[in-house]
Amino acid sequence: MLLFLALGLLVHLVFFVSIFDIYFTSPLVHGMTPQFTPLPPPAKRLVLFVADGLRADSLFALDEAGNSRAPFLRNVIIHEGSWGVSHTRVPTESRPGHVALIAGFYEDVSAVAKGWKENPVEFDSLFNESKYTWSWGSPDILPMFAKGAGGNHVYTHSYDAEREDFGAHDAAKLDTWVFENVKDFFQSARGNQSLFSKVNEDKIVFFLHLLGIDTNGHAHRPSSREYKDNIKKVDDGVKEIVSLFNQFYGNDGKTAFVFTSDHGMTEWGSHGAGHPSETLTPLVAWGAGIKYPQKASAQQFDDGFSKEWRLGNWKRQDVNQADIAPLMASLIGVPFPLNSVGTLPVDYLNSTDLFRAESMFTNAVQILEQFKVKMTQRKEATLPFLFTPFKPLSDSQQLDILRKARSFIKQEKFAEAISLCVELIGLALKGLTYYHTYDRFFLGVTVAVGFVGWTSYVLLLIIKSHSSLTRGTCEDGKKPGRLLPCSFAAVGVFMVFFLLIQACPWTYYLYCLLPVPIWYAVLRESQVIQDLVASLVTFPLSRLAGCLSVFALGIEVLVLSLFYRYMLTAGLIAFAGWPFLTQLWTRAKVASLSWIFFSLLLAVFPLMPVVGREPDISLVAVAGLLVLLLALVPVISANKRESTLLKQERLIHLLQMLSTVLSVHVVRSTHSSLLRKQGLPLPNQIVSWATLASSLAVPLLSSTALLQRLSSILLSLMSTYLLLSTGYEALFPVVLSCLMFTWIHMEQETMQQCGVSCKQKLASLQFSYNTDIDQLRQLCLDDIRRAFFLVSFVGRRILSCRE
Repeated sequence: MLLFLALGLLVHLVFFVSIFDIYFTSPLVHGMTPQFTPLPPPAKRLVLFVADGLRADSLFALDEAGNSRAPFLRNVIIHEGSWGVSHTRVPTESRPGHVALIAGFYEDVSAVAKGWKENPVEFDSLFNESKYTWSWGSPDILPMFAKGAGGNHVYTHSYDAEREDFGAHDAAKLDTWVFENVKDFFQSARGNQSLFSKVNEDKIVFFLHLLGIDTNGHAHRPSSREYKDNIKKVDDGVKEIVSLFNQFYGNDGKTAFVFTSDHGMTEWGSHGAGHPSETLTPLVAWGAGIKYPQKASAQQFDDGFSKEWRLGNWKRQDVNQADIAPLMASLIGVPFPLNSVGTLPVDYLNSTDLFRAESMFTNAVQILEQFKVKMTQRKEATLPFLFTPFKPLSDSQQLDILRKARSFIKQEKFAEAISLCVELIGLALKGLTYYHTYDRFFLGVTVAVGFVGWTSYVLLLIIKSHSSLTRGTCEDGKKPGRLLPCSFAAVGVFMVFFLLIQACPWTYYLYCLLPVPIWYAVLRESQVIQDLVASLVTFPLSRLAGCLSVFALGIEVLVLSLFYRYMLTAGLIAFAGWPFLTQLWTRAKVASLSWIFFSLLLAVFPLMPVVGREPDISLVAVAGLLVLLLALVPVISANKRESTLLKQERLIHLLQMLSTVLSVHVVRSTHSSLLRKQGLPLPNQIVSWATLASSLAVPLLSSTALLQRLSSILLSLMSTYLLLSTGYEALFPVVLSCLMFTWIHMEQETMQQCGVSCKQKLASLQFSYNTDIDQLRQLCLDDIRRAFFLVSFVGRRILSCRE
């Protein structure tokens, strides 16, 4: 049995790891040649402001009095530059957002395993292509663009990580630190000849990372005064920095400014998902090479944002976040980042038509280079007769489009050349995706075959051990011949040679070879399969069809609940009707009423708002009180049975109840401290970590009686869960636990109703005991329902933690 469990864990681990090879592989390729526009650029230097966590509507919308929270930037939109909305991608986190802005590609999602802190792979960036880059801001963001940069030309200036405390002080001071250090930098440059020479070079970048808005949003939410005031402080700081640059460089008109954000934020103060409040970020550009404001009688966007922000009279130009990198590279004349997948937004450029066309041509060649390298790598790793090229963009088509675009430029048909380059970029990007996901179908089928095989094997073993279908047949069956093992051995050898020839990664061997022994084990149980088929043939067709329909519907509801939360409500309402379909309603009315009540009560939670709500600590206190009341149930139950708890067990139970009270106190104390902007008190931190650590071990010291042990587990989990709660979600596990306790009683009644011998009462059952496998009952259809209920309860618990 232990060997079988270990094998099961290994198989599921392989299936889990396969997700990363199928869906989460790195999109980067290496070996391209840098591409840059051969014409003189419009700007000598670029200043990039990134207001971390700033939503588009928070910057562009007017306040209740009709005034802008960022008057300087709004003045830029109306009188000096161009603006639009930058559309980000999931995950809307700081590192992926900055990589898209500065390197032009959407982050390798495998970096999530490192917390987005380090470079899992080397990548090119605007900073690396610049002659010099100076950056100021968070120690979490700046180092990842300096690490791996060729040469010693990317300089970082960061504050201490301890300053990023969400509640200890006014987070706007993080942005003030950046602005003050930039001022000090230019002050020192006036007296340092070497530094003065560097800052007067061409192709240089200044990067100001402003974290205060994001930190205030997390601590106080975007609707708070702190968040809105921070926007005003950032606007004032940007105004000062722009004035500083103009003075330092004598108003030479060679500085380009770009203001944007890496991601937005929900009303709840979170980000990472794909809600519009997280994916819509502002973009404002002005200075050298940027078009002046253009009047627009009608906007091309029908979302109504421009009108709502009262900016409908000025042309709005939306971009994808990765498009900003080629825009900045084009402005200062450096090569486009090698892995950039952004399309140059030429409508932002205030330059000659020739420069715009040449820049777009360079952009197309740069992305086409990636496509060609990716295709070559895939072709070399695939057998010639199995390789299927990306047909919409053959070699002849690539040359034909490039020749036409170059011809249009020579003939000064710049609009046609730009349009053709945009078409080529679109095809090249589709081709990149095609080759990046080339093995996805093959691996998906292989893993699916293995998973179906393992499920079939487990099912056959259960039927063989716990049903009467195969009794007396397995022992008399013939021993398997040599044909079956030889056939599977041949398949395994063939797969090894197939993978070796294609130079596949070692993980591919796991995914492709694992199904071989699994399906061999399945086919060895051919007698069980025959007996199962013979049994199903004798089963009434209408009943079989009805059962399969119900099971399929239930599984579909579970799957849909991952995408639509209200499906959980539908499932729980269906659960509430279970007692009426059986004799439970007449045999156990109290348990049935409890089941119906808690099912319907739990069905309310998926309809509650996940984000955009204010904290309500009183609900956390109510949840703690209900947990304490539930904790008294096993004590009362033990007294009724006249079986006293041991002194040690009573002490543990009492300590767990005190831990629950302490958790509620810590939540209230922390909330109050954060409101006063005093940060998280050290005692609260110590208590929280101690509670988390003890919650895993203390239940093992409790009584082994079923109700006492389950109650101990509930107390330990709730102590930790309450520390993470701010409102109604604290009540969810309480209601779920009550429903699951009721479920145990209901199943006990069901087993007695079916005539199963259950001499022990529920209160006298032990949490763990040795079982004689020969005494186990046979399987029945009710076991499928029990398994479905268990999966449903586990799924609801996971979804609650995810919220």
